[in-house]
Amino acid sequence: MNRQTIACTLVACFCMLASQAHAAPRSIALVNCALIDDNAAYNDAELTRVQNARLGMISDELRDQLRSRELFHVADNAPAGKLIASLQASQDLNACNGCELEVGRALGVDRVGVCWVQKISNLILNINLRVEDVATGKAVFQRSVDIRGNTDLSWRRGVKSLVDLLAADAGATR
Repeated sequence: MNRQTIACTLVACFCMLASQAHAAPRSIALVNCALIDDNAAYNDAELTRVQNARLGMISDELRDQLRSRELFHVADNAPAGKLIASLQASQDLNACNGCELEVGRALGVDRVGVCWVQKISNLILNINLRVEDVATGKAVFQRSVDIRGNTDLSWRRGVKSLVDLLAADAGATR
């Protein structure tokens, strides 16, 4: 091989690697986080209101972090709003044996994410995230982080920890 052939080959390889490194992120639909509260019978109306607000807060935070860290192109759920509401009315989307994939197909995304918070007590909670490939139905990521304290700050930190774990798992995002 002459120098020109070697140089052209190296440039072609570099361009191919660079294009793969900057490839557009996969798309994902992320349904709102749900709450599994082992002590719901003991909650007053104010705590229920606060926890529902936190679910919305961390759902938005999760979407924002996935966008800002360029891990996924996050779909707008509005076009599948009626489908999501219908599914949520009859079951938990984190345990519905594949109904979440219907949402992904309706929105035309590569992946679908399901998030839920399990509240054991006001001190012990965990936030869970499962990401599934819409075409195969296989989970490509599933992690849980434990948090201590039922506060906005602890819930936000839990989401950040989950996104850190997701970002470290290249197979889940690419």
